[in-house]
This record gives sequence, structure tokens and C-alpha cells, in this order.
Amino acid sequence: MTQLIPTTGYLIRAINEWCVDNGLTPHLLVKVDGSTRVPMAYVKDGEIVLNINYTAVKDLHIDNDAVVFSARFNGVAQHVYVPIWRVAGIFSRENGQGMFFEVSEGTAPPEISQPKIDTAAPVVDGAKKSHLKVVK
Repeated sequence: MTQLIPTTGYLIRAINEWCVDNGLTPHLLVKVDGSTRVPMAYVKDGEIVLNINYTAVKDLHIDNDAVVFSARFNGVAQHVYVPIWRVAGIFSRENGQGMFFEVSEGTAPPEISQPKIDTAAPVVDGAKKSHLKVVK
């Protein structure tokens, strides 16, 4: 059986949407390491809390690999990159409701085995058969 895609990215997107739909302010709790790109002046005890509300960030993109956006910190625009495996939680500033995740120590992502896809064309009578179809 192939390894499933981790749920973390999906859950982060869902809680973010829930916060926005309810007029709440979503915040990310990030465990900072060498793989994160955040303003280090705001890191305390190896963690940073980031406001990811649409009014506070520009070009927010959350996928299964990372959270990426631009924001101003003390008036200076900075690009922020947070790998999904470094997100320790997403919660609303107003009531603290959200979801928190276990973050393993180290700078490498957890091993995720991707499904194996056979890109070789099938061999028929010693010759490769094309995978293309004729469309008329």
C-alpha cells in the first residue's frame, strides 16, 4: 500500500478558513529551525507566532509542503516560508481555538514515501507501446 499524504496541510487550511469565516484572526505557531524563513528578531525560545489573516499578509499560500506569504514586520516587507512540518499549531487569536501538531526536532522533513509511478511505457513484442491516444 502506498503512503498517504499527511493531513497537516489540509487541517491548517481548514482551521484558517474556519477562522476567517467566523471573523477571527488566524495565527500560526512555528518551531523555527534552519528550514524556516522568518524574521529572526521576533523568534523567542525557538518559536514564532505569525498572524496569517488576509489583512496582515500578502499572497498567502498554504499547501501540503509549506505556508508562504509576504508581510511587514516593523514596516519592512519580508517573505516568509514555513515548511508544514515546522507548524506547531494554528489557532484564533480571539479565543485560542484551533489545532496543534507534534513537531519533530531536526531540520529534515519527516520521511514520506511517495507513491511509485511507473513512467515506462509497456513493452509489447519487444517494442514499447505508446501511452498516447489518437484523438479525432
